[in-house]
Amino acid sequence: MSQVVLVVDDDPVQRRLVEAMVQRFGYEVLTADSGDAALTLLTGGNPIDAVVLDLVMPDLDGLGVLARLRDAGIGTPVIVQTAHGGIDNVVSAMRAGAADFVVKPVGPERLQVSLRNALAAKALAGELQRIKRKQEGTLTIDDVISRSPAMQSVLRAVEKAAASVIPVLIEGESGVGKELIARAIHGSGGRRAKPFIAVNCGALPETLVESILFGHEKGAFTGATEKHTGKFIEADGGTLFLDEVGELPLPAQVKLLRALQEGEVEPVGGRKSVKVDVRIVSATNRDLIADVKASRFREDLFYRLHVFPVNVPPLRRRPEDVPELTRHFLTRIAAEEGKRVRAITGEALALLSRYRWPGNVRQLENTVFRAVVLADGEEIGVSEFPQIAAQIDDDNATPVQPALEPVTALIDPWVAREASLAPAERHSLAGMGPTLRLTDTRGEVRPLEDIESEVIRFALSHYRGQMSEVARRLKIGRSTLYRKLEELELDGKEAPIKVNGAIGAP
Repeated sequence: MSQVVLVVDDDPVQRRLVEAMVQRFGYEVLTADSGDAALTLLTGGNPIDAVVLDLVMPDLDGLGVLARLRDAGIGTPVIVQTAHGGIDNVVSAMRAGAADFVVKPVGPERLQVSLRNALAAKALAGELQRIKRKQEGTLTIDDVISRSPAMQSVLRAVEKAAASVIPVLIEGESGVGKELIARAIHGSGGRRAKPFIAVNCGALPETLVESILFGHEKGAFTGATEKHTGKFIEADGGTLFLDEVGELPLPAQVKLLRALQEGEVEPVGGRKSVKVDVRIVSATNRDLIADVKASRFREDLFYRLHVFPVNVPPLRRRPEDVPELTRHFLTRIAAEEGKRVRAITGEALALLSRYRWPGNVRQLENTVFRAVVLADGEEIGVSEFPQIAAQIDDDNATPVQPALEPVTALIDPWVAREASLAPAERHSLAGMGPTLRLTDTRGEVRPLEDIESEVIRFALSHYRGQMSEVARRLKIGRSTLYRKLEELELDGKEAPIKVNGAIGAP
């Protein structure tokens, strides 16, 4: 998804000029004709990444908007523009929190540089705060980067789980970010000031599982030269994250079940049990129900863990997240590597969004890491992703189904054929020709809304529900596409459409 820029100006001509420039830069644009309208958008939960704000407006002016944003704690970067470029205006705007200042009429190059710098500074500041919270163990659900509808429903469920101490089982493919979700649950709950202890159950030696989880006394076995407290006791009062819990051997599952049931652990070689207050969050990339049926996982333990299941969708099912995650990794890795890489081209983002990412978010992160190392300039392009481009080309070279003819080529022959038929004959042939028809069964021109609805349905089917690609091909903004889907009562998951015998894949 493109980054969203809000253009605020009471002059409609200036507003349209700036809107056109920002769209040419590759951003999605929202507009407002007053300070009050801008505040409504900024405080209404809209995903806005930057603001181009006119300083002189009737009623609530630019300085008033900046003051309201500061009072509301909204850190969206604001670029102020005005026809009066006096030093007093510049000082007042910067003191009020503006990220930059431009004078009307602003040139495209100046505005593009200003937007790019403001967005890069915002991203870097956000990454520094996120790294700090991660080190402190206080990551929250707001730190999970996603604009995908599929992930938003997951995050709403996670937010409810965080407010409780209910056991959570996070399910999903390897690399989707299950540990990040677990940390967000801990950081958003009442135990955020207590320890968060993560254990990779798949990496535990079978002979040491009990010792690592529950601890041991000095001299309990050969090599036990010191007392070890164990992960359960380390996490007392906080959260214990059991990653890849499905990999635990059966004997260890029995001991884990007892610890969960009794709320106490018995260290190896210890003479008495130790009470622990631990919240359990577990994760797996296995089908635990199938493992239970195959007697590879204890059914009673499964029901102890599977109280509040959370299924994290793979990255291929949330392509809207690819641009956001790419920018996030780009900002962080460039800072860590000391590279002056500030942006990624729209063509490169489109390439990454078309890839299916079998390794999910972890693979995307490593791909961006490689691209940052390869980059010579301040912007990453398609040439920095040769492996991804090669794999997409190989996929496209494999014939899957007959190619669809362009819809525009089907309109004229259909209309010419219809024109020579009686209304009854037209009705009998309505389902035999192409889906897109310009006349109804009475020979009257169909309403524009009906034709638009079919074109959008076809585009959704043809581009397999990839909203960014649909919007780009229809030459409309994503916000406009979503508004039309709502107006036409479409859900974005349309069935395949038949056109001259060819089927558009969903």
